[in-house]
Amino acid sequence: MTTRQAARQRRRRRRVVLGTTMAVTAAGVLAALVMALLPGHKVDAGPAAATPLVTAQPKAAGSAAVGATPGRSSSPSPSASTSPKTTASPKAAKPSAKSPQKATRGPSTPPAAGRIRPDTSYQGVATAYEAGVGDGACLFGPSPDMMIAAMNTTDYQTSRACGAYVLVRAANGKSITVRITNECPLPCAPGQIDLSQQAFVKLADLKVGRLPITWSLVSPTSIGTMSIRYKTGSSAYWCGIQVIGHRNPVARLEVRTEGGWRELPRTSFNYFISADGKGCGKAIRVTDLYGEQLTVSGLAVLPNVVQRTRAQFAQH
Repeated sequence: MTTRQAARQRRRRRRVVLGTTMAVTAAGVLAALVMALLPGHKVDAGPAAATPLVTAQPKAAGSAAVGATPGRSSSPSPSASTSPKTTASPKAAKPSAKSPQKATRGPSTPPAAGRIRPDTSYQGVATAYEAGVGDGACLFGPSPDMMIAAMNTTDYQTSRACGAYVLVRAANGKSITVRITNECPLPCAPGQIDLSQQAFVKLADLKVGRLPITWSLVSPTSIGTMSIRYKTGSSAYWCGIQVIGHRNPVARLEVRTEGGWRELPRTSFNYFISADGKGCGKAIRVTDLYGEQLTVSGLAVLPNVVQRTRAQFAQH
């Protein structure tokens, strides 16, 4: 075989192999088309995006702890340095005769004198107003009698006059004792007392309008024991405390705390407030205008409930 004949033979073999490869490829393509056209066959559009089975996320405060069983709440243990300890609220139990509140009498140390002082006579005028059921700015509630009055704002002195008994004398010689339950705002002047109409008529006819008077504090004889009321919304975490039925004006109220006695600020609506709850439900010490101290313990935090004690200030 010559060299030229051998070359022709190799070219024929390459064409045979190439033709066979193309035939096989064409057969594969044809088979794929046939399969694609068969009924119920689904063609994938392409590779789907991978979905992670577990997603790592930063742990948020208060979220379930790692390893918690699905469907069950699991909270991390609070840190002593960051989470304050929650204390249980005092048990709300109504006082009874079997478990009376304890009341003790302390030493008499006169507090800083306010505008209204004992053994002092004041001059002013008396006016009259419709008192309704006898409630007023002191928030005592309905009065058992209508011998009540409203003190001018200056002498009211952020509710320090609330509950005070005042002897009012008119120039005609008549007199009446009233209890301060309300505030008389401006233009009521210092020394002025706005009497309930029922009290005013004991001194003069309502047509008089303005009646010159003198008045002074008194300490009545026939009076029961004082009561304590916690304001609506009070709890172990915030409370307002009010003294009701006291013989003498209240000058100061303190509550017992872990650090000792704590004086509470007084509001114009006649409640002493513990804004952070310290002392709420603990012993209460009340000081009157003469410096006498009465300590009452065993009172539960019962919002808007008048709790009677066995304590009362001495008569002067």
